Order: sequence, then structure tokens, then C-alpha cells
Amino acid sequence: MDRNVVIATILTALIMFVWLWWLAPPPPPPTTAARDSLQQEDTAAQEVIAQEEAPTAPGAPLLAGPLNDTLLAAARNGRARTITIETDLYEAQLSTKGATLVSLKLKKYKQYDFETPVQLVDTTKPGALSLVFTTPTNHLVDTRALYFRTATTADTIRVADEPVEVAFEVPVGDGRIRQVYTFLPGDYEVRLRVEQEGAATFSTIEGYELVWNGGVPFAERDRDDEARHSGAFARSGGELEKITLDGQRTEEKRLAGQVDWVAVKNKFFTAVMIPSGETRGAELVGERLGEPEDPSYWEDYAARLLMPRPEDGQVDEFRLYLGPMEYFRLARYDLGLYDMVDYGWDAFEWMTRPLAKFVFIPLFTLLGRLLGNYGLAIIVFALLVKIALYPLTRASFRNMAKMRELQPELEAIREKYADNPQKQQEALMKLYREKKINPLGGCLPMLLQWPVLIALWQYFQQSLIVRQQAFLWAKDLSAPDPILHLPFKIPLYGDFVAGFTLLMGLSMIIQMRIQSASTPSNPQTKILTYVFPVFIFAIFNRLSSALNLYYLCYNIFSAIQQFWINRSLEKEKTKAAVDGQGDRRAAQKAARKAAEARRRKQARTRR
Repeated sequence: MDRNVVIATILTALIMFVWLWWLAPPPPPPTTAARDSLQQEDTAAQEVIAQEEAPTAPGAPLLAGPLNDTLLAAARNGRARTITIETDLYEAQLSTKGATLVSLKLKKYKQYDFETPVQLVDTTKPGALSLVFTTPTNHLVDTRALYFRTATTADTIRVADEPVEVAFEVPVGDGRIRQVYTFLPGDYEVRLRVEQEGAATFSTIEGYELVWNGGVPFAERDRDDEARHSGAFARSGGELEKITLDGQRTEEKRLAGQVDWVAVKNKFFTAVMIPSGETRGAELVGERLGEPEDPSYWEDYAARLLMPRPEDGQVDEFRLYLGPMEYFRLARYDLGLYDMVDYGWDAFEWMTRPLAKFVFIPLFTLLGRLLGNYGLAIIVFALLVKIALYPLTRASFRNMAKMRELQPELEAIREKYADNPQKQQEALMKLYREKKINPLGGCLPMLLQWPVLIALWQYFQQSLIVRQQAFLWAKDLSAPDPILHLPFKIPLYGDFVAGFTLLMGLSMIIQMRIQSASTPSNPQTKILTYVFPVFIFAIFNRLSSALNLYYLCYNIFSAIQQFWINRSLEKEKTKAAVDGQGDRRAAQKAARKAAEARRRKQARTRR
């Protein structure tokens, strides 16, 4: 294997190592500095609940809190009732206490156990949605602590062909708050109208907040991996803002002015709030609870839309997208919602994101629908990628073949100018120009493939379309495919052996042996032939089986291409040698004829 291949291989390993190091979460800071700002609204709601349940001694002073504000006297007591909304896509539950979502289960998506529906609401909290405002007497009010009334009498409502509205209302002082949910058939969008009559009598000039509490619960087996893809997001001024708790206990970000949307998400599912009118800004808050290795590990997020106080008769409208991170569903909003999906370093993202959005996603979706199996789609996809990159691969191998032929001359120049590096470099460049060879032509085409490979790396790691899709022994192409469980855990590797990762490592060995078959023996390259596949096998073991299946097929097709190109180059070399021999024979024959003609001419002259 010539030096260019060695350089390209080392650069490949270096890029992968740095990439994985960048993905790994840093160690957490001391917990004593953590700030429990995420619990502000939940604490207010729980304090109200505690006040309702705690006995009050006669003559004792009233506890300071929202319920002691006379504005909320009519909302202090009531009976919570749950209303179930069923559509083809999900089952939602609304509680009259807080007029909030207390559950939303997706029917078409299951958790890692393949049985439990994916839940978008943190059921440990009083509810997901709430309005938060401050009264003129400086009491913080979270509507999840208030009892609303509703005219809906049915406990279960089925959404069939027409949208269904469910309205809640609560009196507040001389005014009222009215929240109206509209559930659409065949859609993950829920519309929300917020009407506040007499808002000036029960809230300050600052207005109110529409809050999504609790983030989106984890749904995958690998919580550490899912946490890396979870966070709270907002779009302001055309830019994506986010917090992701990369090794931090708490984090928050406050935005001022107009905000297009706010959202929380885990790896594959999201809850988005899109305002139709003006906003005062937004606030994103996150807190990490526990450690990644703990069964109770959790990352808690809240997304808040800061809304101005409405005028009498004004209605604030919101669109809520509560569902999977499906590209085509999110793209129809034309608000950059899919930008929440991370496609790597900013240095590469200007290429990797367009490749994923406009090439990989449409093509892979089409292949999946045509073939009916996403494992087969991955194989065909890898073949198409290799065909598309064939001109680069062919140019790379041809350039390396020319470099191999030049090795004797290159070594002679290095020995001749061993004590003068400057002259040695000048002589080498002169030889390259004479032979019309680019010394970087062997590795540059390989490096040009990296934006494509990195985009595929990120796409398969976060592609909802392969989630819980089976192929051969892999039950879920979005997760590893263990074929052997170990009685111990190896750091960075895990406690299992993944099947497609093992095959991928073997395919790399075969590919590199084919590649080195036509090159001079080199101890360094022999070491790389075995060390590099082992290194890849170790770091890829915990990645998605879809990614490993893709690289397995990619390596197999690369080996076939290399074998074919090597044979073609050998045939061309043999043909050139035969043609050269023919030319020499023709020249020799012509020379003999010329010599014979001269002898005859000389003989005639002597006569």
C-alpha cells in the first residue's frame, strides 16, 4: 500500500476518533452548584395542592401563596375529571384540573420493549401544558393548580372525519381564562386558543407564559445516547437556539423579542409550540437528574413562550406539533423545525445537512417504500452511493498505480538528495510534473468522500424511518444488534458483541488485503490491515445496526470495486506491454529491411 493510502487511512482513523470524542459527554460538574430553576412552576403548583390538603387551625394566619389571592377564590376547589381523545395516531388525556395534557400516547410507535406506546408527557408532573402569570398582588399562578369547567360531558371522544374542540374555562377575579383545544383527524397537530377576559384585573402588565413542562420522556433502551440527542430548542431571528445539558447539571437560555417556535425533544419525538401572533421572547430551561448509569436517570426540560398581556377580546392562537421527528411532516411548517436534528460540526454541517435533507432522506424513503424492507433499502442505498463515488475511486486507484510505478525513481531521488531536503523536494515536484501525476491524487478523493460519510453517520444514527425496523437478526435497525452478551462491561465497547459490527470489521480486513495485494510489501500497512478494523470494531459496537449494515455493504462493494479496478489496471498494463513488444518488433523488422536495402544498394554500386 503506498504512502498516500497510509496517510488517508490515518486521517480517517483520526477523524473518527475526534468525532467520537466530541460526541462523548464530558464529566459532570459538582452538584452543589446546581440550580433548581426548572422546578419553579411545578413547585408553585405543588404548594397549592399541599395547601388544599393541609388542615388549617382556627384563627391561624393564611399561608402565603396563590390560593390566598381572592382573585382565585372560585378556582380553589373542584373535582378533577379526565377526558380521553382518540385519533388514529394517538390517545390524549386532558384533565379539568389545569386544563392540561396529562398523557399523550402514540399508537404507531412503541418504546424499546416493542409493547409500551411512546409517551410524550411526563406523567410524574401535574400536566404538560400550563399558563403561568403573576397577579397584581405578586402571586405566581400556575394554571395546573386551578380547577376548570368544561361543557364536554363525554369521557371519551373519538376524532374521525372532522376536527373536535374541547373547551375549558375558569373564573379569575372579574375575568376568566378559556382554553380551547382542537384535535385534527390524521394529524399530530393540536391547535390551542387562549382567551383571557379582563386580563388586566388578574395579571400584571408583563403578560403570561405558555409552558411545556417535563420535556419528552425517554423511549429508547440506551438512555445515555438518547440524552445526547435530547434538549430544548427555539427559533429566533432565523437562528436555532438550544440547550442540551452536555455534561451540565442545569442550563437555561432566555430570548427576547419575536420567537417563531419553542420545542422539547428526545431522540425521535418532539413537542413544539408555534405562536400565531407576537411574543415577548422565550425561555429554555434544563436540569439533569441522576447519572447516566442510574435506572432513574432523566433530563428534565421546559420550554416557555413569553406572551404579552392580551387586550379584551384578543385571542392568542397556537399550533402544537406533538409527535415523531418525521422530516416531511416537520418540513410542511416551513419553520426549520427539522434543524433540531444535529448533523455534526459546524465546519461540515453546511454540506451534511443539505445532503441529508435533499438526497438521503428522499432517496432512502423511496427505496424503503419500493422494496418494503429497510434492510434491503440500506443495501441498495450503499450500492448507489458506491456507484456515485466510482469516478473518485477509479481516479484514486489510477493515481496510486502511477505512483507505484514511480517508486524506483522516487527512491533514487531521495537517496541522491538525502542531505538536501530542498533540492529533494524540487526534484520530486519536477518528476511529478513530467509524469503528470498529482501526489495528493491518491488520498484527496478519499477525503472528499468524508462529508457524505459523516452525513450518513448522523442520518442513520437519528433516522426515525429505521426505528424498530427488523432485518435478519437485528430487531431494531436504529439500535445495536447484539448476537452475544458478555458477563462484563468493557469501557466504550459495552457488554455485548454486535453482529453487523463484527461483519463490518471482517469486511474491512478483506478489503484492505485486496487493496494491498497489488502493492509492495510494507510492514506499516500490514499492521494497519489488522489494527484499523479492530479499532473500528471497538468504537462502532454501540452504534445503530443500520449504520453498521451500511458500512458493511459499503466495504463489500468497495472490495468488489477494488478487485475490478485492479484487474482492469493489470489488463491495461499487459496490453501496453504487448503493444510495446509489437512496436519493438515492428521497429526491428523495419531496421532489418532498411539494412538489407542498404546492403543491396552497396552491392549494386560495387558492380
